[in-house]
Amino acid sequence: MPAPRPDGACRDEELLAAVILRLIAGLRHVAVGAQSPIPATAALLARHLGKGQPFVSLLSSARHNFFTDGGRELFDCAGQGRVDAFFLSGGQIDGAANINLVAIGDYAAPQVRFPGSFGSAYLYYVVPRVILFRLEHSRRTLVNKVDFISAPGTSPPGVYRPGGPVALVTNRCVFAFDRQRGRFRLESLHPGHTLEEVLDHTGFDFDRPERVPQTPSPSPEHLDLMRGVVAPLLAEVYPQFAATVFGFTRQEQS
Repeated sequence: MPAPRPDGACRDEELLAAVILRLIAGLRHVAVGAQSPIPATAALLARHLGKGQPFVSLLSSARHNFFTDGGRELFDCAGQGRVDAFFLSGGQIDGAANINLVAIGDYAAPQVRFPGSFGSAYLYYVVPRVILFRLEHSRRTLVNKVDFISAPGTSPPGVYRPGGPVALVTNRCVFAFDRQRGRFRLESLHPGHTLEEVLDHTGFDFDRPERVPQTPSPSPEHLDLMRGVVAPLLAEVYPQFAATVFGFTRQEQS
């Protein structure tokens, strides 16, 4: 196991997994992409606590994925309303929850080119609870307006859209998204972080309560389950994450 933090607190990854666990409580089916080990930690923990509910699809897993035709089958399932939550990120995310997975700067001559949107725009429209997730909370990533809209956070009146963003989880705080107003609201600050810090590192305006609560830490029970039950499951799809965060390697399963 990794050495405990000097202050005895949980690791940042464990805190964020606990945040996501609360956001997916009570759902039927949670799908997790190939580059999302922290959401996967939360989803697998939720499944353990719910004795098999929610159903969890880890898209790069042989053991925890019932899809046999890759992204096409995921899109079909989501379009039928059978995926309740998914996770998206972006090189840029703005205050209207638009995400940019294409490029920074002019599209014809970009400063940076990202891998591309894949099915993000489609899933953003049809999955009821899309949780945005960004581990770098800075004015470079959380911008006033994205350079390219890969997937829009809101849609004009009259557009049928059962899905969309519900929250943005970062390494500093948690935002909730108000779909009616098209704005983020600061929900909580992670331990060790301040409102002034979040204001300084966020490129868009957001609403906030008069007193911003602190993000609750995971319970000792949940920490034990992440480290003892979930970590071995993560090692199949995210071996480096399981080793770095939880000190668990696939060799230990042999």
